[in-house]
Amino acid sequence: MYRHRWDLDRLSFYDDEGRLVSLPACWTSISSSDPFVVVSAGRSAFRAADLVALARLIQELQEGGSP
Repeated sequence: MYRHRWDLDRLSFYDDEGRLVSLPACWTSISSSDPFVVVSAGRSAFRAADLVALARLIQELQEGGSP
């Protein structure tokens, strides 16, 4: 099943053990190519916005907060 959930396009499926699994569609080959990935042509593994979000998450965790 392909749906838009939690601000992301997600792919849901049942695994071999019958459990429902949900993944971001961009982790699979079902979604179209991310324009950033195409333009960066492998020169950058991360987007600036993603790195800023990661830095904030790490800071929150270090300060004892929850993500």
